[in-house]
Parts: sequence; C-alpha cells; structure tokens
Amino acid sequence: MGKKFKKFIFFVFISFAIISAFSCKDKKMPARTVRIAIQPSAAFIPLYIARFSNQLEDALASKNVTVVWQDFESGPPMNESLAADLTDIGVIGDVPTVRALAGATKMRLVGVPASGPNAYALLARADNSNFNSYKDLKGKKIATVFGSTGHNFVKKLLEKAGLSFDDIEFINIQASSAELILSSSTADAVAIWEPNITRLLDKGLAKIVAQGDETDLRGTNGFVVRDEYLADNGDIVSEILNQYALAVKKIPNLDQQMLSKLSKALSIKEELIVPISQKYDFSVSAGNEDIDALQDTISFLVSIQNLHSEYRIANFVDNSYFNK
Repeated sequence: MGKKFKKFIFFVFISFAIISAFSCKDKKMPARTVRIAIQPSAAFIPLYIARFSNQLEDALASKNVTVVWQDFESGPPMNESLAADLTDIGVIGDVPTVRALAGATKMRLVGVPASGPNAYALLARADNSNFNSYKDLKGKKIATVFGSTGHNFVKKLLEKAGLSFDDIEFINIQASSAELILSSSTADAVAIWEPNITRLLDKGLAKIVAQGDETDLRGTNGFVVRDEYLADNGDIVSEILNQYALAVKKIPNLDQQMLSKLSKALSIKEELIVPISQKYDFSVSAGNEDIDALQDTISFLVSIQNLHSEYRIANFVDNSYFNK
C-alpha cells in the first residue's frame, strides 16, 4: 500500500472522528419531564428552597429534563394525583405516605424529606390556666383532624396519661380551622402541626400543652414515587434527593429574598423560618426509626378502622437512590 494512500486513509479516519465528535456533542438527550408535588408544610422547606432558586432545573438541564411544580394544600389530593399518574414524585406526611403505599397503584418510598416530633403539639388557649399538660386531658374537648398524625398524637398522650378516648370529647376538624376552634373556645385544645403551631403561638392565642417528644411520635414524612416512573427515571429521582440534601445546607444562611419567598409560601413571618426548620431532621434517607414510625402509623390507622389491614412498610422502602 503506497504512502499517499495510507495518508489518505488516515485523513479520512480523522475526518470521521471529528465529525462524529461534533455530532455527539450537538446531540441532545431525549426530553423528559418530572412532575413534583409540594404542599405548604415547614417539613418541606428545603424543597421550596430548591424550587425558588431553580436549583433542580439547573441540575437537571444536562439531562434535558423539564421540571413541573404542582402545588397542593395537603397530602390526600397528592395521593389522588399520584394514583392517577398525574404526578411523578411527592413529599407527603406519614399518614398519606402509608396510604399511598397501600394503594392499588404501585409506589415506593425513596427517602424521608423530614422527621420531627416537636413539629406536632397539643395547644390550649393561652389564657386557659386549667390546662397545662397531658395530665389534664381528662374531661377536655380535644380537636384535631380525624385519622391524622395529630389524632395519633392524641392517642399516645392519652395512653401516657392512663386514659382513653372515652375520657375526652373528640372533635373532628379541618387543620385550617384550628385558630377559629381555639379562639371561639369550641375546644379546650387542638392537636396540630407546623407551621400552624408557630403561627398560633406568635399571635399569642395559644400555649403548648404537650409536644411530640413527650411520646414516641416521630413525625416521619415521605418522598413517594410511582414505580412506573422510577423504573425509567431513577437518575432524575436521585438528582432530586441529592439537590434536596444540598438545599438543607443552605437553611442557616438564607438571604432576604429567599426568606421572603418562603414566608409567602408558608404564611409565616420571615424571622420564624429558620427557628421552625430547627424542629426537623432533614435526613433524606429512611432510617430504621422512620420505618418503625411508619409501621406504627399503619397500626394506628387500622385500629381506628381507617385502613383496611396491616402491611410491612419495609417492603416499599428503597434508599438506593440517595447518594449521601
């Protein structure tokens, strides 16, 4: 083979290599979408930070992923959206988490955005001198959302005091009506969660009668993902969890603009954002304590006939998508 021909072959090879390299560089990854459900709970402050800073959009840009944010008022409608394949991943409380995993649509718990026993409290009117601890529960009117973590918290307080629901008058309410219930003296106390606790304390309307850490309540929230979405988009879910963990680290040094946005989203004063966040362990990974706490939630719901039967929550937990 002549030298000229060899040089020709060499230049042809180099040309193809260069063309191929540029083609690969210009070629985009297939377009994908992730629909993230969020609700105005202090437990999800890091996800709001990631949202308001475009942190997720920036992290997923190289993967050609469009982030769609979906706002919900509470967990139950989130579950409906997940079950209808209208949402891909959601951050929800312990009760809707165990309900989601017990549903007909296959879902998985890929992490714990936050847990915090003292994000739950029993609040009495600030001027009620006859109600100062869980030991004063007997004969009182106690209001909370039936089947909620607040309901489970009341059950635990009653058991600690050697009482049962027969010893109180239970009033079923909407979480949004907690302030009205207290201010009108419709109930002696409400079992509620953040940011409602801080909001009512800040107004001078309420006082804390008992907190979650006086019981074995853990207050575990969940990252719940549809199995079908997870099967093809595990890398996206991993990025969401990793970016969530990075957002947690930003909390102590939030600037005025971010505090203002968080204040509006959670309906609490800017100066209360960081103190509320300190009530939570933003662990991301689901630990054994979280799994036990969710199992306890299942047992509670079964005991009040609000869930059909027990199941093992551990069978639905997968921590492999979070890179610590």
